[in-house]
Amino acid sequence: MRALALYLRLFAWLFLASLLAAGPARASVYSAELSQQLLHGPDLCAEAPCRDVMPQASKFSLRKGRPSYVEALAVGPDKAEKVVGYVFLSTDVVDIPAYSGKPIVTLIGMDTHGIITGVRVLKHSEPILLAGIAESTLLKFIGQYIGKSGDAKLEIGHGDEASGTVGLDAISGATVTVIAENQVISRSAYDIGRQVGIFKGEVRPAPRYTPLDERLSWRQLLDEGSVVHFPLQRKEVGLAGDAAYIDMYFGHMNVPSVGISLLGEPVYKRLMADLKPDEQAIFIIANGEASFKGSGFVRGGIYDRIQVRQDPQSFTFRDTDYLNLYGVQAPGAPAFTESAVFIVRSANFNPAWPWQLTFLANKADPQSGAKTFVHFNAPYWLPARYLEGGRPHIVQPEATWRAIWKSKTVQIVLFLLTLAFTALMYSQRDKLVRASKRKHKPWISRPRHVLWLVSVVFLGFYLKAQPSITQVLTWFHSLIHQWKWELFLSDPFIFLFWWFIIVSVLVWGRGVFCGWLCPFGSLQQLALSLGKAVGLARFQKLLPKPLHDKLKWIKYAIFVVLLLVSFYSMEMAERLAEVEPFKTTFIVGVWNRSWPFWIFIGAILGWSFLSERPYCKYLCPLGAGLAIPGKFRLFGLKRKAECQTCHACAAGCGSHAIDSAGRIDQMECMLCLDCMILYYDDHACPPLVKERKVREKNGDALTPINAGGYFISLDAVRGALKAKATPSEGEPP
Repeated sequence: MRALALYLRLFAWLFLASLLAAGPARASVYSAELSQQLLHGPDLCAEAPCRDVMPQASKFSLRKGRPSYVEALAVGPDKAEKVVGYVFLSTDVVDIPAYSGKPIVTLIGMDTHGIITGVRVLKHSEPILLAGIAESTLLKFIGQYIGKSGDAKLEIGHGDEASGTVGLDAISGATVTVIAENQVISRSAYDIGRQVGIFKGEVRPAPRYTPLDERLSWRQLLDEGSVVHFPLQRKEVGLAGDAAYIDMYFGHMNVPSVGISLLGEPVYKRLMADLKPDEQAIFIIANGEASFKGSGFVRGGIYDRIQVRQDPQSFTFRDTDYLNLYGVQAPGAPAFTESAVFIVRSANFNPAWPWQLTFLANKADPQSGAKTFVHFNAPYWLPARYLEGGRPHIVQPEATWRAIWKSKTVQIVLFLLTLAFTALMYSQRDKLVRASKRKHKPWISRPRHVLWLVSVVFLGFYLKAQPSITQVLTWFHSLIHQWKWELFLSDPFIFLFWWFIIVSVLVWGRGVFCGWLCPFGSLQQLALSLGKAVGLARFQKLLPKPLHDKLKWIKYAIFVVLLLVSFYSMEMAERLAEVEPFKTTFIVGVWNRSWPFWIFIGAILGWSFLSERPYCKYLCPLGAGLAIPGKFRLFGLKRKAECQTCHACAAGCGSHAIDSAGRIDQMECMLCLDCMILYYDDHACPPLVKERKVREKNGDALTPINAGGYFISLDAVRGALKAKATPSEGEPP
């Protein structure tokens, strides 16, 4: 007992030491506080380290352009200032979330030839980079962009000369993060390069409208996409309640059928007569507590809440671009409290190509309460029937998660086969345990050892598909605040694994995952088997059951603490989640961590040589989180009436999941099936042993064992034989 207490104190000390060891590498980027001046103010370089990404500049301009950028200036030989490049903040250009669901705020420099001169990450919220991957690794990754052209086809992995792609080395264990960051840097550089004229975009011929002249109802306009509904709920901007924050409808009105249906013919003709050839009219109507007009137009004549974006350009509106919209003539149109017609006055805007309406809002952070300026987009593309020749052919950029899934097709198939094999094996457990004996169970032990090896080598070290409590915390917060399927689809193996876990936990309990497939649990089980193979079996013991029953609650306490802390600070919760050794073992690698992590992993595995799955039983918050819903599983393990007084199964239960009354604690059970083997074994299960000996003594036949775990009654067999031998009524004797 004294040795155990010392061992537990050592575990706690190592855990705290690992947190302290990981701390310094985190602080500079993850916990950085970025000022509103840096994010949205006119003087970006007063707050951001612009010279780090554009070292040849001696001066920087204020923000300009849409999207925003800063001109980098240097003094030439003639003492005159000249533009040597551009500096821009990624969040001013694109809004691409990484694995955390939040963007990686990146400062980028690019010279006047379109060559990237520097990249610096100012803030990220990535759990995988919170601890374990040193900041130097991230700096090494983004350093690959220096010297690359902003319009180069940059891809994670090997390049391809035939397609003109340039390959970049990834960060092991953070593939999703680097794919997102690659898109952030590539798209930001290209969009700014196009805006300042370095890169030339495709030529977009002027639209030619078909001669349709129809009168459409509001419902017809909505159904064909001429009018788009753009609702925004309070919860999407961090406010309480499910009511609408703003409820907008918008559309393009230059097309006669659309414009006349909305405005009526006289008003439409007056509007078109006032427009120049390159000017386009867009209408907006809205209800709700927010205003799409905002307040900026009062102060400076600019409507600061609404923009039109057609990549790579954004178009803002001034008071001179605004016309009153007094009513909508289309039958069935909704009532509204706010309306406007905005004129896009630019030859660079082409309504035949897709565009977006952007609404900018102050979003409250649910944890800190601080407000940040964010934008919400609604896509619009004029229906093909209004364009001669239909819509132009456009190759839309593929979603990041789709590209990831396509690149890993073979691994996904093998992964699914592993999950399917496990489910099939466990679903046939009744046949497998009947074919086994307590001292000879090849149909159970051999497949499980194969699965443990596959889990450790293939799922863990190769695919890095180790589910974690940090994913559970992320899901809780996503359900409360904003769910994004793209976030969870970005890692196909974790996504598929969690669906398997959810289904298997609700059907059979946590043991199918924890006992059969969890990479770290499998590693502990293999350590125990290796210990037996090298002669440590006599030293392998379980803790006394009374002590175990107290210590098992530690993991539930850890789970609750992590969940509660996450609502206070996700950063702190993710630091505390280092109680999981999964990241160190499989994702980051022990060799990439400091010595406290090595000793922490070594202590767990060292104990695993001498006792079955100690981490799973006493410390694992993920196991605790799965055990709670597993209590409501559909199918449990079988018990007999005699189990209440018999302790044969409990004596051999490596999970200590059977109590003195013979009840199985399904929240703790790892579904090893040893007790089910005894359940049918007439040489190990005491009630069956007793019945077998009585029958052998009396010379009676040993009938098959039924589903209830008993020999089929001899009287029932005799009765069945007698009924078979006796002809039924109407049959010849």
